[in-house]
Amino acid sequence: MSRPRIVIVGAGFAGYRTAQILSRTARGRAEIVLLNPTDYFLYLPLLPQVAAGILEPRRVTVSLSGTLPEARLVLGEADRIDLDGRQVHYTGPEGEGGTLTYDRLVLAAGSVNKLLPIPGVAEHAHGFRGLPEALYLRDHVTRQVELAAATDDPKRCSTRCTFVVVGAGYTGTEVAAHGQLFTDAQVAKQPLRTGMRPRWILLDIADRVLPELDERLSRTADTVLRERGVDVRMGTSVKEATSDGVLLTDGEFVDTRTLVWCVGVRPDPLAESLGLPMERGRLLVDPHLQVPGRPEVFACGDAAAVPDLENPGSYTPMTAQHAWRQGKVCARNIAASFGDGERQAYRHKDLGFVVDLGGVKAAANPLGVNLSGVAAGAVTRGYHLAAMPGNRVRVAADWLLDAVLPRQAVQLGLVRSWSVPLDTASPEVARVPGSPRDGRGSRPGGDTPPATDVAPPSGRPEPGPDVAPGPVRRTDRPSEGDA
Repeated sequence: MSRPRIVIVGAGFAGYRTAQILSRTARGRAEIVLLNPTDYFLYLPLLPQVAAGILEPRRVTVSLSGTLPEARLVLGEADRIDLDGRQVHYTGPEGEGGTLTYDRLVLAAGSVNKLLPIPGVAEHAHGFRGLPEALYLRDHVTRQVELAAATDDPKRCSTRCTFVVVGAGYTGTEVAAHGQLFTDAQVAKQPLRTGMRPRWILLDIADRVLPELDERLSRTADTVLRERGVDVRMGTSVKEATSDGVLLTDGEFVDTRTLVWCVGVRPDPLAESLGLPMERGRLLVDPHLQVPGRPEVFACGDAAAVPDLENPGSYTPMTAQHAWRQGKVCARNIAASFGDGERQAYRHKDLGFVVDLGGVKAAANPLGVNLSGVAAGAVTRGYHLAAMPGNRVRVAADWLLDAVLPRQAVQLGLVRSWSVPLDTASPEVARVPGSPRDGRGSRPGGDTPPATDVAPPSGRPEPGPDVAPGPVRRTDRPSEGDA
């Protein structure tokens, strides 16, 4: 008798946790197949530290085959799901098509950058949902500081050393906090013109930083940012983005080459393509994480609208904390559907939140206890080490080295501006010349990079990642900062 097959689409917090628990409970009685475009689980909460040069990229990645030996990894992106035929059609990394049949399906495709109809943003901003975007920002910021230090024109120097971050949620706040420290350290070695220093601007239409958190944590973060020199502007956003800078909603035009888009996330477009009942782009499920009318289909994480039993009438937020816990419940309910154990409804209780503000500063409220300063920093880093499913020693080692050694501010040039567009349904995969596809949801024609990137003029060095002048970057990640 053949083993039942469980196909999990996506290896983010929800998908990885589902596969992890199922691997322990199935004990070889079921075939677990994990479909994901990369061979690693990305620990998103520490991505700002990669962009700031604190952690090396591999530190925040956890090998799927190395930590989930009982699951079969299939590299690819789901294109279409045939619910009646119980098939998942996907495209592999080299353009090859494939089909996976299933007895149980787990949709844990996660989320992508949230887009707003603001002129110029899709062309000149970059998000912050994947490792390629973090690597690009790290190179881009380093380059801007180096070019600013080399110019004699004060206006050009100011433009290149002005960095605009839109969105004061977890991601935007941490990017601005770490970014200011990163660039200040750079100019200490190669000073700018007299009286000039890097300028980070944090924008949000909300009335305070971290509006989703307790006001005391919000005030702590706001104070740290302002003391560090970050220009915090609440009630303000971007009206238009151009290659020369951004026009703000208050009428001011800011000259900049860097626009980091961190305004939030939206569910992966795959969920909407199923034609099933949705709630703001998320697939509706019952408290047991099953799709009504499709008992063989489960959904969890950012792609699922899970009823919040603690707050009747609402749905759980799109956070990593919820995704991780839902993955555990999903795995147990799948096992129960095969007669192993009892089903359980998803219930949660917030354990608190942590926000890393760089250096020894952080804001945290573990178990409702509000902390700031060094104590919050210790709790925040301790939480991340405990929450990571791997690489703990390597991460801790990088933190120790960062505390005693200066950071390396060099451009590797591995990720180019056009390879990490804001409008893409695959932020975890960098676009490359000649790739079979850019990913679901990307703009038509997006596979063809600028001619100068593909074939530089003979005899000239290939241009850097920013072939065309334009700002950069990033999103309010799904709970990456939750404790």
